[in-house]
Amino acid sequence: MEYSPGLSEILGVPVWLKLESMQLTGSFKIRGAMFAISRLKEDVITCSAGNHGKAVAYVARGATICVPRSVDQSKLSAMVAMGADVRVSEFDGYDETQDWAMEMAAREKKYFLSPFDDDAVMAANGGTVAMEVLEDGPEARTFVLPVGGGGLSAGFAVWAKDRLPDARIVGCQHVLSPALKMSLDSGQAVTRLPAVETLAGGVEGGIGARTFAVLQPLVDQVALVTEDEILDGVRWMIAHHQYLIEPTAAVTIAACIGGKVRATEPVVVGVSGRDVGERTVKKILERVI
Repeated sequence: MEYSPGLSEILGVPVWLKLESMQLTGSFKIRGAMFAISRLKEDVITCSAGNHGKAVAYVARGATICVPRSVDQSKLSAMVAMGADVRVSEFDGYDETQDWAMEMAAREKKYFLSPFDDDAVMAANGGTVAMEVLEDGPEARTFVLPVGGGGLSAGFAVWAKDRLPDARIVGCQHVLSPALKMSLDSGQAVTRLPAVETLAGGVEGGIGARTFAVLQPLVDQVALVTEDEILDGVRWMIAHHQYLIEPTAAVTIAACIGGKVRATEPVVVGVSGRDVGERTVKKILERVI
């Protein structure tokens, strides 16, 4: 964890960054992939917007990984370089690509490993992060997390709320793909959403049925951010911490600098990954010229 003077000034309380962007393979996803696959004997097929795929490629050499055609090229290249059997779908969105991957798994008689809607993945991706955060920052009470499928936030919330009943969980999402908010409003998991054009592919699409069942009673606030706010978050991290993070990871930063997170006690902000390609970096930086 790293103290953030800039965010502390903005929020008016001490703020630390949990830098999962510094993890092996570039994101927290290595935690869930390693734990879940260690428990399996079957051959694996999975679906990923990029980071989970990289983690699975690292852990299970030769695994089959299905990705949307909109996947960041740097993530695709990394998976191929690690020996994965990468199959690119004809869809831009995650949800349609997952359907395609699940059909493939059934046809090839392989185990489909969800990147989020899996108990082992939730426990490792979110639970182990929360264990470390509570150990290194015991005074923190508000935890700001990205929410895509929900694996990180669900596992984190279970551990944090069990140890700290007064913990506040803030889930951050893209305003055009707010599956968690929609699920909370309707009382049931919104597992599918139309694809949206975004550089933050990890927070695009529906939430998991299992993850929502876990999150529903535990999440305290949902903060929605726009595409421009997300890209501002990427640039803010470069300017204030000299870290280049991916747009998906910047949803939490965007929520904080955009005035959408309020706190009266110390805060930990999750920074989920750094995997971003050269073309994406150019797009982000060109917007400020």
